[in-house]
Amino acid sequence: MKDIKKYIQLTRGCTQPLEENNEKCQNSIYDTMHTFDWSDKIKTVNQNNKLLVEVRFKNGRKGIFLNQEELFLKTGDVVAVEAVSGHDIGIVGLQGETINWQLKKYEKNSNNSYPKIYRKARPVDLEKWQDSISKEPKVLRRTREIIEELLLDMKLGDIEFQGDGSKATFYYTADDRVDFRELIKVLASEFRIRIEMRQIGARQESSRIGGIGTCGRELCCISWKRSFASVTTNAARHQELSLNPTKLAGQCGKLKCCLNYELDAYIEARHDFPDTSIPLKTKNGNAYFQKSDVFKKVLWYSFDPENSVNITPLTINRVQEIIEMNKKREYPETLTQNNLELADLISSKHNVQITSEEIEKSKQTKEDKKFHRKRSSDRRRNYHAEKRKNNDRKNINDKRNTNDRKNVNDKRNANDRKNVNDKRNANDRKNVNDKKNYNDRKNVNDKKNYNDRKKYNDKKNTRDKKEYTERKKTDIKRNYNNDKRKFNNTKNSK
Repeated sequence: MKDIKKYIQLTRGCTQPLEENNEKCQNSIYDTMHTFDWSDKIKTVNQNNKLLVEVRFKNGRKGIFLNQEELFLKTGDVVAVEAVSGHDIGIVGLQGETINWQLKKYEKNSNNSYPKIYRKARPVDLEKWQDSISKEPKVLRRTREIIEELLLDMKLGDIEFQGDGSKATFYYTADDRVDFRELIKVLASEFRIRIEMRQIGARQESSRIGGIGTCGRELCCISWKRSFASVTTNAARHQELSLNPTKLAGQCGKLKCCLNYELDAYIEARHDFPDTSIPLKTKNGNAYFQKSDVFKKVLWYSFDPENSVNITPLTINRVQEIIEMNKKREYPETLTQNNLELADLISSKHNVQITSEEIEKSKQTKEDKKFHRKRSSDRRRNYHAEKRKNNDRKNINDKRNTNDRKNVNDKRNANDRKNVNDKRNANDRKNVNDKKNYNDRKNVNDKKNYNDRKKYNDKKNTRDKKEYTERKKTDIKRNYNNDKRKFNNTKNSK
């Protein structure tokens, strides 16, 4: 790996010790793991925890270790620490008085139960550490390929090598239980190291990988948050947020952790609120709840249950008073007791002074606006009705034209198919006739050739038989003459 130092800063934090008047670790743009030590200049009060040091590893993994040798350590020092087997390499994060607050995040409380810090990292340790870190991206890509080949239903999120290079921890997420015994055998045989598979949740995966939230800041789970409390949609309901999954979900796909940050304040502020599902009955009609301002303790009601028009702000005390009156079958004239109460609510909202005359004038203005709004609504309704009518006619014409084109195309396609079939049938008949004529001619020729050969063979056989007969007669006659001559010679010799 070329930029090994930059990769270490991105995944494990700054490794340069803080000197006097030197804050490179705190101001480094690559350091997302660093925790500001506000008690760096304060003398440790609790002497029992003065030897405890917080050491950070890859992607937010931290642990408390015991500085038994009382080494002189600074924030950013690279140290060799105790591990389950062998040793690991980490970076000093916090020490001193701040450790007492960090201990609340850990279960252990006794110095004897904490792993030890062996020494400051030597050049040999640093070389082996950097060599192991440089293998992580390559091993991560190769492991993902092996998982795809084995068809395992799991997602590999991160990998972390131990400082001595003898062990690698694979962090993965999965919906169900995964049988990765075959995977461990393949990884152990290919990389020649001890393998540890660790399943994490979606929130833990985001805390290891990191990212930017919708607020524009770094995710809380990687910057400071260590424990994850359950978040439900009731938190959004109490804060009157829109139940939109895309807006309420974080980078991990779960509900955002920040929904719980202000939940207690909203629940406490709503403690005195009346039941908003109860309509307020007046002589002018029933008023229905529309919205609320939790911290100003103001509720808005409207006489239209579906639309938030002409809403009226009411205090919590006034709403409770009207509910009690309705229980006694008493109905007030208006929602507000007088115009001054309405003026007080509006002025408290906008920080202005409003008189009762201005309220009456605003009511008249609202009525005029309502009339003009109704007329505009009628015009808009007529316009949309005419537009809808034109669209219907257009749709009918388009549908008719589409059907006509479809019929023409269907007819054309049918004719084309018929012509193709006719042509194919004609070719088939022609091929059949041609084959039949060829076979007939072939049979005639074969028969003629057979007869010719037979006639020729018969004639040849007759000629050969005649010649054979003549030769045989000649041979018999010759033999007879020879025998006669021989006999006469014998007779004459006697």
